[in-house]
Amino acid sequence: MKTIGYAAQNASTPLAPFEFVRRELRANDVEMEILYCGVCHSDLHMARNDWGWSVYPVVPGHEIVGRVLNVGADVTKFKVGDHVAVGCMVDSCQECDQCHNHEEQYCREGMTLTYGSPDRIDGSITHGGYSKHVVVREEFVLSIPHGLDLSRVAPLLCAGITTYSPLRNWNVGPGSRVAVVGMGGLGHMAIKLAVGLGAHVTVISRSPEKAADAKELGANAFLVSSNPTAMEAAASSFDLIVDTVPVKHDLNPYTPLLDIDATLVLVGQLGPVSEPETTALVMGRRRIAGSLIGGIKETQELLDFCGEKNILPECEIIRMDEINTAFERMERSDVRYRFVIDMDSLTL
Repeated sequence: MKTIGYAAQNASTPLAPFEFVRRELRANDVEMEILYCGVCHSDLHMARNDWGWSVYPVVPGHEIVGRVLNVGADVTKFKVGDHVAVGCMVDSCQECDQCHNHEEQYCREGMTLTYGSPDRIDGSITHGGYSKHVVVREEFVLSIPHGLDLSRVAPLLCAGITTYSPLRNWNVGPGSRVAVVGMGGLGHMAIKLAVGLGAHVTVISRSPEKAADAKELGANAFLVSSNPTAMEAAASSFDLIVDTVPVKHDLNPYTPLLDIDATLVLVGQLGPVSEPETTALVMGRRRIAGSLIGGIKETQELLDFCGEKNILPECEIIRMDEINTAFERMERSDVRYRFVIDMDSLTL
């Protein structure tokens, strides 16, 4: 199927219109028209080859909301007209222990990313949601609960599940003391989801002026990390710290804030951090961990939870031809809190 999207042809040129062909429908495939696509910091990294593994042309986008146009002969979960979603991955081996445990993101053979990965059957490079159509195997397509605003669902497929998964893995619920470092696309979802799970939520930020925004998002408290007295008073007061900062930074101010046996989990930075000072870790049996998105079952659980609680990200809707400006604004954190592309603005 011929379609159109926006692609980066190399690491230094802006995204521009790009015509390409989606694969023919296989028996277990779902073909969809893309209605909305979220803009993730990973899209910018991949377009510019910041991680060194981009394969050009790159059509980014892994927060996809669409409508089913056609289904393969063996598809049973979806029908034409259904509103559906696709996240960061579109395939895995389906045979290893991690896949059997509904943790496809940790597939022993490696998950197939929504864009920039070789297809497991024909070897073609996957293209993402900055496009008019997509074809995905049924097992990696998600149902959208009725009643959710489709224009705001897309960021749940990355920012949402990236923060929901550690909250669930570390058993956050009523009585849990959760801190969130960073209040961007990931951070604002961590706040909303932790509050929705019943936790007492504190936002940690260097900027006192963000306190009002944190409260508006539902946070119970605000801790200014540049205030040594306040940080010292907050020692040993959290069960989980979700660190959403997407660049190299210093973890040492935060580890003493963990209670004994508590965890700081990294969900933002993929790469180096400043050298950790281990005294606080050893003296309190504290942990630094990482977490990568979530499996398909857990992502569906997230969507259902958000449908039940009416939890949605704060979004700014943009046209497809505004994507390069959006990238520039995202680099300087000039968005509250997530861009979403209205794909109706992309015409064939």
